[in-house]
Formats: sequence, C-alpha cells, structure tokens
Amino acid sequence: MIRPLYNWVLRQAETPYALWTLAVVSFIESSMFPIPPDVLMIPMIIAAPHRAWLIAAVCTASSVMGGALGYYIGHELFDSVGRPVLEFYHKDGAFDALAGSYNDQGFWAVLIAGVTPFPYKVITIFSGVTGLNFALFMATSILARGLRFFIIAALLYRFGEPIRDFIDRRLGLVATVSVVLLIGGFAIVKYAI
Repeated sequence: MIRPLYNWVLRQAETPYALWTLAVVSFIESSMFPIPPDVLMIPMIIAAPHRAWLIAAVCTASSVMGGALGYYIGHELFDSVGRPVLEFYHKDGAFDALAGSYNDQGFWAVLIAGVTPFPYKVITIFSGVTGLNFALFMATSILARGLRFFIIAALLYRFGEPIRDFIDRRLGLVATVSVVLLIGGFAIVKYAI
C-alpha cells in the first residue's frame, strides 16, 4: 500500500499542480490535518532538486498561514465554548494561571513544535486559546517552520540521490519511523499538557 502511494507522490512532484497540492497540505496540517507536509515535500525535492528552495518556501509560507488559522480557531472556540465550561466548573482561574505560564514560555513552545515532529497544530491552537502575543507567535512560526523546511531542503538538495536510494530500499522502515514520530508527538501532547 505504501509503495504505490510513494510512487504516486513522486509523480505528483512533476505535475504542474504539485506546488499547489503542497501548499494546501501545509496549510491545513498546521491547524487540523494529521499528516505532515514532509510526506509530499521530500519526494518533490528528490524528484526536482533544482526547485528545493522554492518548495521549502511554499511549504513554509503555507504552514505559517495555516498556523495563523490554528491560532484563530483556538482563540474563537475557546471564547465561545471553552471558557463557559471552565466557568461552570469554577476552573477558569486555574486555566488563567496555566495560560500565563504558557505565554511566558510561548516562544520556546512554538519554536520547538515548529522544528520538531511534535504536532505543530497543537501549539497553534493552544497559542490562540491562551492568547499568546500574535506577533510573537507569527515571528516564531516563521523562524521555526523556515528552519525545519529549509534544513530538509538543503539536506535533500545536497544528498538527494543517496537519500532517495535509502527511501526506495527501506520505504517500510521510513514509513514506520514517521508514524512512530507522529504518534509519539501526540502522546507527548496528551501527557505533557
């Protein structure tokens, strides 16, 4: 099942709509979609290494815009649904204390989630819920997502063929590691927050 999907993605990298597909995936991944854009970005760069910087730029810009949507979702849903529930249970003071401590460390939370396999969408929504300074959130998102996607692009640009050979030979292992990292990110969120 993975091999045909992988081959399909590689073929998409050479279509005229590949960048649009990547932009949509990057945008929705930052606020609600569980699959990271790397799944599409990596084969696109492997198939067209001369476009690595453009692909990374599209992925970064779309991801940051999607992060702004995640922030908005967190802010709006919390005000209309979350706050009344907390008030009903007399826990709004406890949440305000948590929000304050999160916002004190918000730069690091956004940076770490933006660069690592930790689900970035969780931090985008939580940043909106806690009212993290939006300018700080956006600046940190640009830095973090830019670092992540441009480092991947640079590595693939420089070592593309050996990496492609590795993925071709060990696609099952690569897919398994990717899923484990994704599930691990969700587990960290569940038990750490």
